[in-house]
Amino acid sequence: MRASSPVFISAAVEGLVDEGVIRRLVRHVGGEIHRVYGRNGKAHLRQRIHGYNQAARISPWIVLVDLNRDADCPPPLVAEWVPDPSPHMCFRVAVREVESWLLADGEAIARFLRVPVKRVPHAPELIDDPKRLLVELAEHSRRREIREDMVPRPGSGRTTGPAYASRLIEFAEGYWRPRVAAKSSDSLRRCLQRLRQMVRHRPLAEKRSWT
Repeated sequence: MRASSPVFISAAVEGLVDEGVIRRLVRHVGGEIHRVYGRNGKAHLRQRIHGYNQAARISPWIVLVDLNRDADCPPPLVAEWVPDPSPHMCFRVAVREVESWLLADGEAIARFLRVPVKRVPHAPELIDDPKRLLVELAEHSRRREIREDMVPRPGSGRTTGPAYASRLIEFAEGYWRPRVAAKSSDSLRRCLQRLRQMVRHRPLAEKRSWT
C-alpha cells in the first residue's frame, strides 16, 4: 500500500526555543514543518497574526505564543488575537511560557541538567517564571558546561546564559518526551491534540473555543 504524503505545517513563533519545541511536536505527531516565521518576539507576531490567519484558510498553520501575564488563562488571549480563526489555524498558548512544557517532563529535564529530580516542580503551569526556574536549576547542575551555557555571567545584565536557547533546543530535539510532558501540562496536551487533528487532515478552528 502506498504511504500517504506527509502534512506540511507552517509555523510562527516568538523565539528560537519555541521553534525547537514546535519542530519536535510536529515531528512527534507525524507531520513536517514547511517553514517557520517570526522568531522576533510576541509583539512581532501580534502585528502579523491576521496574515497568518488568512494563510491558514488554504494550508495548515500553527502559531505559538506564551501566556506570560497577558491574561489569567488562555481563552481571553485566544479571543483577542484570533476572534475568527481560519479552518486550518492552530493557535496555541503555552502556560505560562514554553519552558513550562519542557519542565513538564521532569525526569528528562533533571537528567539533562544533571540535577536531582526533586528540584523540578510537579505542576509546571503553576510556575510564575519558568525561564528563571530553568536558569536556577542550571546553577545547581553537576555539569560545568551546562552552568556556563545557561546561567548568565556576573555583570552581563542578561537573564540567561550565552547558550541558553541552544541547550534547550538540544533538550527538546533529543531528550524531551512530549507524550510524558503532556500528562503534567494541559496547554501542551491541547496543543498535541490539535496537531494530531491537523495531520489527519481535519479542520481545526472552532470559534472562540479552547477545547
